[in-house]
Amino acid sequence: QRLAGENQGVLVENLLELALDGEPVIVDGESFDPVALLALFFKRSLGNLKVASMVITCPMLDHRVIEVLGQVAGGMELRADKLYYQSYSESFYTYMLRQPEELWLHRSVLFEYRADGVKAYLMECNRRTRPMVVSVEEREYLFSDYGYFSGAGYEELDQAFCRIAEEACSGGPVGSVYLIGEEFGEDWMKNSLRFLCRGRRVFQGSNLFSKGACWGMLEKLEPSEAGKNHVFLGKDKLKANIGMDILRQGEESYCALLDAGVNWYQAEQSIEIYIQGGNELELTVTPLIGGRAVGAASENGGRKVRMVLEGLPETAARIRLRLFLDWGISFGEPYMLPERAARTVAYASKQELEQAISRRCHTQRTENDTPPAPSKAPTARDGASYIQARHAKREPSPPVVVRTDGGQE
Repeated sequence: QRLAGENQGVLVENLLELALDGEPVIVDGESFDPVALLALFFKRSLGNLKVASMVITCPMLDHRVIEVLGQVAGGMELRADKLYYQSYSESFYTYMLRQPEELWLHRSVLFEYRADGVKAYLMECNRRTRPMVVSVEEREYLFSDYGYFSGAGYEELDQAFCRIAEEACSGGPVGSVYLIGEEFGEDWMKNSLRFLCRGRRVFQGSNLFSKGACWGMLEKLEPSEAGKNHVFLGKDKLKANIGMDILRQGEESYCALLDAGVNWYQAEQSIEIYIQGGNELELTVTPLIGGRAVGAASENGGRKVRMVLEGLPETAARIRLRLFLDWGISFGEPYMLPERAARTVAYASKQELEQAISRRCHTQRTENDTPPAPSKAPTARDGASYIQARHAKREPSPPVVVRTDGGQE
């Protein structure tokens, strides 16, 4: 920014938005790939640091954001053992995890100042559940809807924000309020600040999301007691536990497949099962928050959802079941990113990543058609658990390998 002010360079701002848009950036008549510019920004910011783990926080996470950030990590050849993404909402949550409990015993509200209004993040914890469920509601408030327009004075701005704060803080007690943005540091908040400080702790700053991202990384590496007792269910999180009832060594057991609170783009499980005839699997979906699930109710409060695997033989078979969570709740092909950079970016398991790094190339991991026999009793979290689904017995036949979308490998 300083060099641009001295006419020694061209300032390119909002790199993430430009990369998401995908259109070339024109600088002095020359066209640049916005993803490459974003990767250059990361390289210059990190310098010669050796990165062991890294977390990137941004306003929201969707397919396009994950795709672009994956391309950036690939294009800059980031040498990181662990790379994570989290939304601003989750960064707010991980920041509050490290704050004194009295600050978030009740609801906590964060106001982010914007050019045309304020974005509010309302964090609430349900302490009746185990683990305790934390959610963050996002609301958009436009100044024009509350009587303030561009060019008006500070008094009108103060009145408009006071009305916004009153609406956001209604509906229950609020223990703490956080004000993000340099504009909040200016001397215009009179009535609004008096309202916010009425029985609440109020803090002002500009880097809460960055601090929250740092705390979030620490939670992944060394979980705190608060982190172990709470689960965050944001827009980009799986909001239900998914598993299935099985027979393990002749006894009925529950096999956990996907856990609530996992990022949707990391929700993956691969197991091997024996089906004693038939072509259906029955999953148990147990939401941690209110909401209806399709299927018949089960004894543990979850819902039974049946999956039909087409192409199976009529006799007993051993199959490799690999589940991927697509946007929403559905199961099908793995989520792969289109190639738009010099190297392919895809989401893989830990074992696949380790093998790819050791080979220093980007080839796909291949799997044997016939998996080895288990040498020990399987556990619920094993990547390849040998289990026996409950179906009517039929004559055995050679094993096949299928995907959840019904196709055969």
